[in-house]
Amino acid sequence: MRLTVELHRFSLKAPFRIASAVFDATHALIVTAEEGRHRGRGEAEGVFYCGETAQSILDETRALIAAYPDGITRDALQTVLPPGGARNAVDCALWDLEAKRSGRSIWALTGVEPRPLTTAVTIGLEPDPEMMADKARRAGPVPVLKVKLNADRPVERIEAIRAVRPDAVLVVDVNEGWTIEQLRDVAPAMARLGVEMLEQPLPRGQDAALDGYVSPVPLCADESCLHSGELDVVRGRYQRINIKLDKTGGLTEALRLARSARAEELGLMVGNMMGTSLAMAPSFVVGCLCDFVDIDGPVLLAQDWPNGLRYETGRVDPPRPELWG
Repeated sequence: MRLTVELHRFSLKAPFRIASAVFDATHALIVTAEEGRHRGRGEAEGVFYCGETAQSILDETRALIAAYPDGITRDALQTVLPPGGARNAVDCALWDLEAKRSGRSIWALTGVEPRPLTTAVTIGLEPDPEMMADKARRAGPVPVLKVKLNADRPVERIEAIRAVRPDAVLVVDVNEGWTIEQLRDVAPAMARLGVEMLEQPLPRGQDAALDGYVSPVPLCADESCLHSGELDVVRGRYQRINIKLDKTGGLTEALRLARSARAEELGLMVGNMMGTSLAMAPSFVVGCLCDFVDIDGPVLLAQDWPNGLRYETGRVDPPRPELWG
């Protein structure tokens, strides 16, 4: 087996804002695993809030390739690299290679039943509520909107969006942007406006502030739950977790986390760190186990890979084998 790695830059159609950052492009780490005539690919963007950059995960992957010139198994990979972008790209490339080499689909390999998914369409932060409402209007009749908020006029922003999309399922993502006091103040209004989930209201590491708090809207851990080793942080504080393959370090750990969380009766969401259809394809597998799906990354991009995922009014069909799996 031979592993190779390279970086690709994919521009966004427009700048994308969250509470802690603004993005105009995604820098994708692409790992290719080759064995004979078979080739598998994996993509990762890394976890910026854990200090990862495109260069850092590229260096980490190059070091792995130098240490394992004849390749590595998925099982060994879990112990050699920590969770994060580098392991994600390699892990997903190995899954794809196994599917191509064996002639079996990713569904047969994982035991997950494929189905079409409904993804949320993300409304990024804008300077004022009316601009966000306009973006929600222009998103069309998609069933689910995921709205990025910070501490600036959060209720007004949701009121404006609700006014133009009274029918939509609304999910709010704060990206660590509130304090516990702000959460207590704002959550009742979010419930009144029909918000179905509040994602990561508090900064990672401040989760103990949620002890004893009963939110009127279910809380979802994102930055506070990177992998299955962090489920202890979630218990008794959050009702759901957001699984992202860049956080878990690949599909292998993502499936383990999904099944462990389900055993604890936690709700599941799959998310993304942006990225192309190649990054979303393994996330789609996890999405088939989830209650909420957020894999609209390619919709934000100005370009994508050939044979990419097909999006239509929020519906996404399973990835084609030509893309991945």
